[in-house]
Amino acid sequence: MAQGFTVWLTGLPASGKSAIATHLEESLLERGLDVERLDEGEIRTEWLPTLGFDKGEGDGATRLVGHVCHLLSRNGVIAVAATVSPSQEIRNELRSLIGRFVEVFVNRPVEDCEKLDETGNYERARKGELKGFTGVDAAYEAPVNPEIVLETDKEEVEQCTNKVLRTLELLDWIPKVAGSDYNEEEEAKITKRLKDLGYI
Repeated sequence: MAQGFTVWLTGLPASGKSAIATHLEESLLERGLDVERLDEGEIRTEWLPTLGFDKGEGDGATRLVGHVCHLLSRNGVIAVAATVSPSQEIRNELRSLIGRFVEVFVNRPVEDCEKLDETGNYERARKGELKGFTGVDAAYEAPVNPEIVLETDKEEVEQCTNKVLRTLELLDWIPKVAGSDYNEEEEAKITKRLKDLGYI
């Protein structure tokens, strides 16, 4: 059985996690790999519509997604998770649980996220209608040593996806496919980061 792993996209609400996760899932499926995508927004809408945003409920949502990723990964599936997951402690906890875990920091200024938000949650939080909303009245703890940092205010979805794919190739977690070439500057940055983190 192939070895599974988890790609964990974390960042502020409306930072671009879902779009990247969807594109990444499609790219991995095109390579013939077994992959499942878990999106916190979809889970909240379809599974847990009454779930709030305070710390207890938010941490519970993060752990739920992480537990499903653990089950998928240990059964040879690639899990792609898109979740705010604002707590560094819980992300570390899930990394320890899952093992083969790539943390992707989807970085975008909060003011941009708020402008792009289609849910209206930022506006509701500003009005006091939502309590404990990350980016307004609850803190987001940026990853300390993520394997990948994506600047979604500067990089397009396809560029971000390619950066994740190339990192996974260099880790030897997915096979390289013909035509998946990258510019030398970007390749050097990814390689240096993985060396600094002790992967290669």
